Amino acid sequence: MDTVSLSGKELAAALNADSKERAAALTERGAAPRLALVVANDDPASAWYVNSLRKAAERLGIACERIDLGADASADRIRAELTERSADPAFDAIMLQTPLPAGVALDDVSGAIAADKDVDGVSPLSLGLLASGLPGFVPATSEAVVELLKHHDIPLTGRHVAVVGRSNVVGKPLAQLLLAENATVTVCHSRTADLAAVTTTADVVVAAAGRAGLITGKHIREGAVVIDVGTNESPDGGIVGDVDADSVAGKAEGLSPVPGGVGPVTTALLMRHVVDAAQRHRG
Repeated sequence: MDTVSLSGKELAAALNADSKERAAALTERGAAPRLALVVANDDPASAWYVNSLRKAAERLGIACERIDLGADASADRIRAELTERSADPAFDAIMLQTPLPAGVALDDVSGAIAADKDVDGVSPLSLGLLASGLPGFVPATSEAVVELLKHHDIPLTGRHVAVVGRSNVVGKPLAQLLLAENATVTVCHSRTADLAAVTTTADVVVAAAGRAGLITGKHIREGAVVIDVGTNESPDGGIVGDVDADSVAGKAEGLSPVPGGVGPVTTALLMRHVVDAAQRHRG
């Protein structure tokens, strides 16, 4: 069969158009949305991503301030900064960029981000609201997977979805979002005894483990849909996903490309969250 490319570019463009219009309306009232990007690393890949976020914000009329704490910042220093920005009415949204300095865990500092400004849904409170089915910001990458599937008219109700990866950033929150869509969800991880035995029973396979080429043709059944969340550096300096696209092609009904699939939708949703936060704060 011909495997359909599940591009996220069209969806991202629609989301961005809406965010730009709403941001412009806020700016006209003197209330331009404002995002604080807190960075505590000197990682080149992180710097590239932060720069791309700043450019995306600029295109949409969102003010974006990068706050560099340095790669040797302590957990106390990061928490203090997040607490200060959370209390500052000048900022509508806060995003803490990873990776964090050695010895600092995201769980140890993310709780300092106020839930109403936690646009990437990383704090324990935000994750708890999601697990409880209550309103709040959810991790943008997880949300992007669900929105991409909906955009391409792929049904979720009653279908079996295998999520490969159990991080608090993607795998776990994605499982909650899929359950809310009435899917039957299996979460696989590094201790799953026979990965292929699980994933080949699924209607939809989401690869979010951070391992290049982990999912191959042997891991999916004929006609399954595959969503690739992976962003791994290739030997030539490019970006590749967690799915061996060549191996899956011709067997999967649909496959999201890397780049151009989940990525642009994630960024667009982050920007939408910033505008949402600004509208709530500024009325």
